[in-house]
Amino acid sequence: MPLLFDMKLPELTSYQGTNPRPDDFDDYWDAALAELASVDPEVELVPSEFQAPYAECFHLYFTGTRGARVHAKLLRPRDAQEPHPAVLMFHGYSGNAGDWQSKLGYAAAGFTVAALDCRGQGGGRSEDVGGVPGWTLRGHIVRGLAGEPDDLLYRHTFLDTARLAQIVMQMDDVDASRVGATGGSQGGGLTLACASLEPRVNRAAPIFPFLCDYKRVWDLDLDQNAYAELREWFRNFDPRHEREEAVFTRLGYIDVQNLTPRIRGEVLMGVGLMDQVCPPSTQYAAFNKITSSKRTVIYPDYGHEKLPDFEDMIFQWMLEM
Repeated sequence: MPLLFDMKLPELTSYQGTNPRPDDFDDYWDAALAELASVDPEVELVPSEFQAPYAECFHLYFTGTRGARVHAKLLRPRDAQEPHPAVLMFHGYSGNAGDWQSKLGYAAAGFTVAALDCRGQGGGRSEDVGGVPGWTLRGHIVRGLAGEPDDLLYRHTFLDTARLAQIVMQMDDVDASRVGATGGSQGGGLTLACASLEPRVNRAAPIFPFLCDYKRVWDLDLDQNAYAELREWFRNFDPRHEREEAVFTRLGYIDVQNLTPRIRGEVLMGVGLMDQVCPPSTQYAAFNKITSSKRTVIYPDYGHEKLPDFEDMIFQWMLEM
């Protein structure tokens, strides 16, 4: 099927991205990780009303950067006697950690499961940076754009993924060398961010990752749907695009493609070549910079939608840990 809006596959596999990378990018994230290390996570486990015969279910709370209390759903196998693997789950934009039952397959297979609620999204329990639980729905890409680089909201969300990985890896019944991560769309971007900022993550399975190569989205005139806030930001705050280069350079701090060279674990990425929400070229911009073992599973006729059998493939791939 011809690609009417993006690159052909041979071009995708060599594409290196369009969005500017800030000169101090590595220093920025090294300082962010140092800030995270200085925060006492104050972990709290609260039993959930939902329980299963073979899984204990908890609300996990921890303190993230800027003092926000962050929430994740945690499931662990009952009566696990030996250190076992774990999987981290990240949700799509404006969503939340999802139902307990959707995670039971991994728990039944002997995994601890931790599913993050992103700050301020989709009715989840994590606090937003402003100190309130709840819901800002969208606008998270451009949140903090008018302030200092440290104010970017996704800086803190990316750090939350790393902190969740660290908390799970420190659990007595979890084998820290066998922790994987997965998610789709925003969850795919966060999967890559997590594996970048906590390189002990053994396996990362992103599905059509969001938050990659913002300028390429702009150049394709696809700043709509999940990326619509880019256009709205310019319309409201820079209608003549006098600061366009500076804006995209600042977004480079939270562009996942710039983080992925830090990944050390294996990567399995699902891509729909007809995806006009997260265009394939933006996904490959991040994938092509990964230097560890990696492969893609390609769906030529699929867009930003469920990719048949791919989550089954991920499950079996995680079982190999």
